[in-house]
Amino acid sequence: MSGLTVLAVDDVPPALDELCRLLREAPEVADVAGAGDSTAALRMIQSGRFDAVFLDISMPGLDGLELASLLARLNEPPAIVFVTAYEQHAVAAFGIGAVDYLLKPVRAERLADALARIRRVLPSRARPAEEYPATPDAMAALPVESAGRTRYVRRGEVRFVAAHGDYVRLHAVSGVHLVRMPISRLEEYWGPAGFVRVHRGYLVSLDAVRELRSDSVGGLLAHTDLGDVPVSRRHARELRERLLAAAKRGQLERRP
Repeated sequence: MSGLTVLAVDDVPPALDELCRLLREAPEVADVAGAGDSTAALRMIQSGRFDAVFLDISMPGLDGLELASLLARLNEPPAIVFVTAYEQHAVAAFGIGAVDYLLKPVRAERLADALARIRRVLPSRARPAEEYPATPDAMAALPVESAGRTRYVRRGEVRFVAAHGDYVRLHAVSGVHLVRMPISRLEEYWGPAGFVRVHRGYLVSLDAVRELRSDSVGGLLAHTDLGDVPVSRRHARELRERLLAAAKRGQLERRP
């Protein structure tokens, strides 16, 4: 077997740099890449193949355990090694199928043990292509920049999305958040998760729609707990059919 291709993920830059340095110095490793958060890691995994991912657990947005759960559904999942300062997540980590669990600060000899375990398990990790989806959910949380800080808005918080030029406004329970992304691109990412285009400038979460209403001029509105969303005539029939189909399958979430 040739040298391993490894991805290190940690939201603390000094910790990420140190982990990458240790991995590059390991003779078992051929190539190392680093990611500062789970969203960046998912994008890198979608565009390239990694034998193993070394994951911090405590990260904003998707934490390491959530990211590992997504990666486990890949057709050929990478080996997962958690790297954390805390011991309390060990049971959950191994329950997900982690190969190893390293405590910070990581020692070179302990890292060597983890890399040896990765080499032993890699040949048995391939799974039938039809058993799991081929790509992870790359946009379950979106980074939002504000006043020099980054926070993550989970898709489950969002009721509807409005286009705003090259940006979108996420109308979420935590507030309204502006993200630099065309609405057509977000529709590609969130369409499989139940977000439906109901107007040229709007997406709405199917399970956020409480009822359909008529406006004062005979137009259609999708009512959510965060406001009404206009529904164009072009999209009205599809929305009704999607809501009916979801209700029959019991897939509409009951919100208070």
